[in-house]
Amino acid sequence: MARDGDIRRWKGKGEAFGDKRRKLTQRVKTARGRKTSSNRWLQRQLNDVYVQRAQDEGYRGRAAYKLIELDERFRLIRKGALVVDLGAAPGGWSQVALIRGAGQVIGIDLLPMEPLDGAHFLEMDFSDDAGVAAVLAALRAAPDIVISDMAANTTGHPATDHLRIVALVELAADFAIRTLKPGGHFVAKVFQGGGAADLLKTLKANFDKVRHFKPDASRSESAETYVVARGFRGR
Repeated sequence: MARDGDIRRWKGKGEAFGDKRRKLTQRVKTARGRKTSSNRWLQRQLNDVYVQRAQDEGYRGRAAYKLIELDERFRLIRKGALVVDLGAAPGGWSQVALIRGAGQVIGIDLLPMEPLDGAHFLEMDFSDDAGVAAVLAALRAAPDIVISDMAANTTGHPATDHLRIVALVELAADFAIRTLKPGGHFVAKVFQGGGAADLLKTLKANFDKVRHFKPDASRSESAETYVVARGFRGR
């Protein structure tokens, strides 16, 4: 099982590790019927240092290190905290939250998740009313933090995909504002681009501090970043 995961200590070894990685780069053998894009994805996975580290340290995926960095930067997860994890599969963020002191996690995703001590997982669609109702029913109190790594399925049309992503973030933010306890926090994945002005306006009206942050664990070529809203002012 992975421990706290001191990102800063690990970074100190980055140059040597990077050199080693370049020497050990693995190439994917071509397979009949496999698309070129699939080969590229497999190649990237095999040679991704965060994928390798997650396997070595027992995390459920490379995304775990994004939340570790966010928590180290902003001190989001309090001891005994009640956490709502939206778009939780495969459970890496829930795992990190519990390791870093959370008392309980309520997670929801369309995809199935292996059980995790301290977490209550719901295999449902959070964008449906039934999914939201199920999360509300599972909560024993107002959550201390709502975290969202949700991302919409892509259509291949950039403008449409961006609007769908913004809609998911707005849904998560609305839930956070409806449920968080005063002083609570909200973290959500967003993507660079237009259409988020209303979201930021809403967050700034309801939280003391709102920042954007791109963890090192986010792939450099990815447009993803995270909005971090701290100090919920209460309803």
